Amino acid sequence: MKNVLALDLGASSGRGILGRYDGDRLQMEEIHRFHTGSGCLQGTLYWDILQIMEDVKRSVVLARQAASGELASLAVDTWGVDYAYLDSNGDLLSNPIHYRDVRNTRMYEQIFRDIPREMVYQETGIQFLPLNTLVQLYADQQMRPHIPEAASDLLLMPDLINYFLTGRKLCEETIASTTQLYNPVERRWSASIFQQLGLPLEKMAEVRAAPAYVGDIQADVAEEMQLPAPLPVCLIGSHDTASAVAAVPFDSEDGAAYISSGTWSLLGIELRNPVINDRARQANLTNEIGVEGRIRFLKNITGLWMLEQCREIWRDHGEDVSYETLNQQAREEESAPFCLDMDAARFLHPENMLEKIAGYCRETGQPVPKTIGQYVLGIYESLASSYNQHLSNLESVVGEKLTKIHIVGGGSRNELLCQMTADITGRDVLAGPAEATAIGNILVQLMAAGELNGLAEARELVRRSMQPQHYAPQSR
Repeated sequence: MKNVLALDLGASSGRGILGRYDGDRLQMEEIHRFHTGSGCLQGTLYWDILQIMEDVKRSVVLARQAASGELASLAVDTWGVDYAYLDSNGDLLSNPIHYRDVRNTRMYEQIFRDIPREMVYQETGIQFLPLNTLVQLYADQQMRPHIPEAASDLLLMPDLINYFLTGRKLCEETIASTTQLYNPVERRWSASIFQQLGLPLEKMAEVRAAPAYVGDIQADVAEEMQLPAPLPVCLIGSHDTASAVAAVPFDSEDGAAYISSGTWSLLGIELRNPVINDRARQANLTNEIGVEGRIRFLKNITGLWMLEQCREIWRDHGEDVSYETLNQQAREEESAPFCLDMDAARFLHPENMLEKIAGYCRETGQPVPKTIGQYVLGIYESLASSYNQHLSNLESVVGEKLTKIHIVGGGSRNELLCQMTADITGRDVLAGPAEATAIGNILVQLMAAGELNGLAEARELVRRSMQPQHYAPQSR
């Protein structure tokens, strides 16, 4: 039995998940679930990296107990684009700023007065979003230049956690590819972008491809967790979407799209080579690198973030906000009263989402929702309609008909949303696994250990171990 620990950190919660592989089947056990907290200080939204590290270490301790001390390795995946600076002593200069901080939207248009959009897309193949690392580094340069000037190193979030565990400064390639600073064709940082904007290329870490090993947990951290033996930290698809896509149970590479459904919806296809041309740029499609150098050709869509923000408000008013209750209320509505632009920047920031949706409806001449069910149904229908639009864009750019959709991640548990996706897109939906990110993390650790011979064998293991739920399109 091979026991490995996946540390899967999403934008709202983190999990320590123990994977057990017996040579034929994969079993998983959630060891520790925790909030990946953020807080606003003097108008800036920061990640609480110190508390995150405490929960990471707690996960390791609990995993060793559950595995009777037999833990072969661990690996970390997180959301993309965010980072922190270290000084010449290797100490943290500032808590990482959250990608939803308002400074990024303010800088988004300004940056493209200094560098052409066409040049940026040609170099990186990454869609334009105000949260990208490119925009954030530019914001640092304009708004807090003393921080990057004092820094010796810049590390992206999973690489930062790996550094705190091992003392080694490396950058995993899938997370590098999210930054809009990495060239996916030449597989290197884009020196021309750094040079044109005066950004600190010399502070960026060496890029390594997964699977590989970062190193063992360093002695002082191991002592704190009372580890009796060296514990290796593995380099996997450190971007959470890269790990999720690694676990998509494709049975054929032809005609299948995926949606990694959670706070964000990442809708795309897997390719062997990047697609960087005018049509892809105009559709604002992204070329991120996946495990084994595959290309995740996809679109970032605002996912269940809007509903989660609404749930927080309803919860504060004493409402039952379980998905079972919300979905039943949605089913009781005759139709969705509105359709939202899921790409609109106005929905990016953590403000009163009910008011934002109502304001959008008034501005666009649509009925303002009056009930919880109308809000829920409208968000779902907007999501499914957005999926349909972007699937058509993908088909147009790559010249391939996409006949089915694999939905993985937390949203794959949402029966109403999965059925609406099948109905509106007119495509078969295969939902699951829900814990795809943690599964992909575990699979690549097993690849690094020589237990699995590549991605195809890893996906076969997923198909053997977990049965997806099938949703066929129904007439509406």
